Amino acid sequence: MSGHSKWSTIKRKKGAIDAKRSKIFSRLSKEITIAVKEGGGSDAEMNPRLRTAVANAKGVNMPKDVIQRAITKAEAGGDNYSEATFEGTGPGGVAIFVECLTDNNQRTVSNVRAIFNKRGGVLGKNGSLSFLFDRKGIFNIKKEGLNIEELELELIDAGLEDIEQADDMLILTTAMEDFGNMQKKLEEMKVEVESAELQRIPNSRKELDVETSKKALKVIEYLEDDDDVQNVYHDLEMTDELEAALQEE
Repeated sequence: MSGHSKWSTIKRKKGAIDAKRSKIFSRLSKEITIAVKEGGGSDAEMNPRLRTAVANAKGVNMPKDVIQRAITKAEAGGDNYSEATFEGTGPGGVAIFVECLTDNNQRTVSNVRAIFNKRGGVLGKNGSLSFLFDRKGIFNIKKEGLNIEELELELIDAGLEDIEQADDMLILTTAMEDFGNMQKKLEEMKVEVESAELQRIPNSRKELDVETSKKALKVIEYLEDDDDVQNVYHDLEMTDELEAALQEE
């Protein structure tokens, strides 16, 4: 299993245990707001970005009334969020890319900088690390009842680059420009998608000792806990030793 798959698996297990549901819902509500305002309105059938946001919300069991409330609020004007990204390094030189949705950029900059500074990291200039990551479409689907070989053949024409297994899930990877094609193909095949998003996948991974890795992960966890932060990407290698140490915690 690749580092990407192992990290996704551990993150999902930890998330199922200790993630704050209200925070997850808040982040998804922000994405719904952005999708309605910038993606083409409140009709999910006509707005692919909203359709993806709603599917992701359903994937974490966000109640239908909460989803609809977010859509209605966005239609009425809602909060004005802007997208912001930050790049920096954590302990051991781990590259960290942060994506935010914020209604107060000054607050977000201050909070992100403080987390890097207090945890042994350094906030860099935008563009200083982005070349280390490729934007890819990542789809998580349940593998139960699927013939993986047949599925792979069906999806190649839709831009499938890679298919990996992680517990009960399949992780499908496409180029960024094939994200919509894959989404449409899975819908046509009536394959239920648990989550679909554009992620920043590192070109290579940095392997560190367990203690340094844990310090780097602390920076990542503090960033993920910030209300303005939507996603955090990094190039830390999830070694077997680190995986074992995390599972013992």
